[in-house]
Amino acid sequence: MAAGGAEEQRRRPGRLSALSVYRRAAGAGRLERRRRGTPLPAGGKRAKARPRRGGAGSGGPEPEAPPQPPPVAAAAPSRVERAKAPAGSPEAKRQGGPAESPGGPRPAGEGGGGVVGLLRRLERVEDSRQRAAELFRWLVAPVAPGEFLGRHWERAPLLVRRGDPGYYAGLFSTADFDAALRGGEVHFGTHLDVTSYAEGVRETHNPSGRALPAVVWDFYQNGCSLRLLSPQAFSPTVWHFLSILQEHFGSMAGANTYLTPPGTQGFAPHYDDIEAFVLQLEGKKHWRVYSPRTDAEVLPQFSSANLTQAELGKPVLETVLEAGDLLYFPRGFIHQGDCLPDAHSLHITVSSYQRNSWGDLLEKLLPAALQMAMEEDVEYRQGLPMDYLRYMGVTNSDAVDARRTAFVEKVQSLLKKLVDYAPIDAAVDQRAKSFLHDCLPPVLMQSEKAQSVYGFPARWQDGGPRDVDILITKDTEVRLLRHGIVRLCNEEAGVMLYYTTENSRVYHKEEPKFLEIDPEYTDSIEFLLSSYPNHVSVDTLPCETLEDKISLATLLFEKGILTTKKPLVQV
Repeated sequence: MAAGGAEEQRRRPGRLSALSVYRRAAGAGRLERRRRGTPLPAGGKRAKARPRRGGAGSGGPEPEAPPQPPPVAAAAPSRVERAKAPAGSPEAKRQGGPAESPGGPRPAGEGGGGVVGLLRRLERVEDSRQRAAELFRWLVAPVAPGEFLGRHWERAPLLVRRGDPGYYAGLFSTADFDAALRGGEVHFGTHLDVTSYAEGVRETHNPSGRALPAVVWDFYQNGCSLRLLSPQAFSPTVWHFLSILQEHFGSMAGANTYLTPPGTQGFAPHYDDIEAFVLQLEGKKHWRVYSPRTDAEVLPQFSSANLTQAELGKPVLETVLEAGDLLYFPRGFIHQGDCLPDAHSLHITVSSYQRNSWGDLLEKLLPAALQMAMEEDVEYRQGLPMDYLRYMGVTNSDAVDARRTAFVEKVQSLLKKLVDYAPIDAAVDQRAKSFLHDCLPPVLMQSEKAQSVYGFPARWQDGGPRDVDILITKDTEVRLLRHGIVRLCNEEAGVMLYYTTENSRVYHKEEPKFLEIDPEYTDSIEFLLSSYPNHVSVDTLPCETLEDKISLATLLFEKGILTTKKPLVQV
């Protein structure tokens, strides 16, 4: 249908849209005006509720201008940085003359082919760590990764104008969105949110059940935005993209896609608890980004409630993103995006670093350190002074008392000594274990499939199974499929090897996958990790017997953790 036909359809008297039917059925009072105290992050994956912050005020006098966050050492002098645009682009002219990309090798994605071509070129990179670094380099290009980390990461927004509408070609499109709806697996609320924001009111209009194309597109035609949660579950390309990128961050990389009709806005101003990379895929969108208002909102643990325009102050960045452009902003930076009257917008927000702070590590570390200290040091088990309630506590905080001074000094001494009992490596392993549970499973290249259990030619043929036996010998050359797919953790129940190859593309659909490993096999696992990306013969594994070497290699091969240099069976 032509654009004019759609407008005529929208104005036709007596026609009931999906939105109007939903409003009649639900009633104005039942429309969910959701705050963003527990929003899904840009990964769309967090299922557990988190504490909500207080709601934004309404009415009353306009609040005073919020205080600005303190300056951060090593940050750029300005809170906003525009990357230099390609020579000859409109942005380069606005910046005053042609601009040049930073020196050094060109990102793996340059040279055409969009994202599909980029991923194809990355397949030729043997080391998965280098592959992830190259993808990140492409993501922020032409800004060098070192410059990005030094001036912007967790500090300040970054706007990159590329003047290249095809930069993200093949990653995701409105056609992919439509195909996902037609695939029959998209359900309202679980996978898709229908939203609107008008006159300061943010509403969610999700019916129940499957998101049928006729209903979804009718919502869109009537001015509603569409947020597809976890597009990696429906798009192999997004899955491939994120599965590589997550290894660079060492933290879950998630995504949401947002499709917004012309002249509308789908979400209220808010800040998130993730590092956000906005990739403009189609059309264009007007963005405003605001600094954190208080010290407490710098790098927050949780996302905010919906905010009112009166609470925002002046934006530190205001721009219109066009296809191929990138906008990054750290967690805590308030943002809102709306569409111009003449174009729709499709963007994907790639996110990471949710609950990945020093404080989150200490939440694991300190209880374990205290437990060890109480088991091993009698000083932690000695009783408190009998009279401490008489001189300690808030009611006694202003009192001058030698007993108070001694009590505080004792606590400080115990806390200082607690560091000696802190199992730092074990706490890091537990966070790594959680990260591996969050991870997307790796995407295998065709050559890798032929050398892994996933391409093993076992089949039923001529009345019986054929090519079933996995014949690994001492001369078979093996290596890990990826460097970041396994983690050894020493736990009370024994030594566990956690792995990602059997994870789901849907967040935490599967329980954590692990193998209990005999302690004598740990040296072999560490040997495989240190040898990556090189192949090693099974005979070189530091196990006691050849039988143990072959048994361990066979087990890891069957779980998809190991690949062989040559296919085990020639087909």
